[in-house]
Amino acid sequence: MKLGINGFGRIGKLTVWHHVSRKFFSELVVNLGRDVGQSIDDIAHYTERDSTYGALHTFLYGHTAKPVIKDVDEASGSMVVDGIRVRFLREHRNPKDIDWAQEAVRLVVDTTGKFCDPTFPPDHPGGALRGHMEGGADKVIISAPFKMKDKGISMPEDAVTTVMGVNTDDYDPRIHRIVSNASCTTTCLAHMIKPLINYFGPKKILSASMATVHASTGSQEVLDRLPGAGKKDLRKNRSVMNNIILTTTGAADTLRLVIPEMEQIGFIAESVRVPVTSGSLIILVVNLQEELTGEPIKRDLINQIYRKAAAEGPNGYLHYTDKQNVSVDIIGRPRAAAIIEGHETHRRTAEVTIDLKKIPGLDKNGLSMFKDQIIRVPVTQAVIYGWYDNEMGGYVNMLADRTVSIAEDM
Repeated sequence: MKLGINGFGRIGKLTVWHHVSRKFFSELVVNLGRDVGQSIDDIAHYTERDSTYGALHTFLYGHTAKPVIKDVDEASGSMVVDGIRVRFLREHRNPKDIDWAQEAVRLVVDTTGKFCDPTFPPDHPGGALRGHMEGGADKVIISAPFKMKDKGISMPEDAVTTVMGVNTDDYDPRIHRIVSNASCTTTCLAHMIKPLINYFGPKKILSASMATVHASTGSQEVLDRLPGAGKKDLRKNRSVMNNIILTTTGAADTLRLVIPEMEQIGFIAESVRVPVTSGSLIILVVNLQEELTGEPIKRDLINQIYRKAAAEGPNGYLHYTDKQNVSVDIIGRPRAAAIIEGHETHRRTAEVTIDLKKIPGLDKNGLSMFKDQIIRVPVTQAVIYGWYDNEMGGYVNMLADRTVSIAEDM
């Protein structure tokens, strides 16, 4: 079976790296949508080298390995990468114009990040996910969250968002043709909060918030530039090389699609970008209601929840460590959606004072049942740190697992 890949940026190239190593697909067809460099030799040069993960052959086989790209052919637009033929298309950028049928491609992974609205028709002027199916594909996976321009429209029945290891089975091969693999941040966050929901239940989690300290991405500027016409965010056009940049994340919205229990929990998500090429961190803060009697929730209990979830998880997507890490330590960690650093877990318990007389809807008869109309409820605030390689280790590997699982049902 062949796999189509639309886009050859960070996620697109690393997707090729993963699949030439995995060898599930017999051939990869990559749509560039434009001429690149002076010849296909320049595409091979780009494919073989990476500023974050090093050379492809050393990534695959270690530092004594030899280059694995052979048979580079301009006429056919192809090369052989570690035994897998990779063919490059350079004619069309609009998905509906890509002739996947001619290439015998039934499954496409769109890594461009540009086509994220599952409601757009195939002939949408700016291009659309459904255009891939117009071109002959049966199913499309996108390496980004869905972004629907019209907020009043419901999610189409044939579209679904999944995070591997969290709601994997929400994908129904009989129904779904468009699948979002969420984002790297949502993937990590889902694996961090799911064990807590499984243990405590959503009602005991009063509220939660997270901040991601996120590596730079290709959407940012190397040097300061004027903002585009009509742009409101005046930080995105500032240099990524020497700034900590406040930004936004849609992880909270996407998380509700992946873990429905989050609808019951007040949740806020924030993000900052820092000048590293990969390796990001989520700081998750959870407020837990204590039992009115009994021992408070301890740090050891929280870490034990994660240790058990990591040990018993069927796919090994959640990792736990007591070691002290920095961001470079987790780059390339295989199939690690989230790496909980238990050394930094901490918690504090305090009492929240509630004046029953100020609770709306509680009448005098109800108040008379209480001897003391001022009650104190113990609440524990827990802070958990989770690392993730926002490119290969924590995202592309999950995307590839989703891709293979869908292909197996086709």
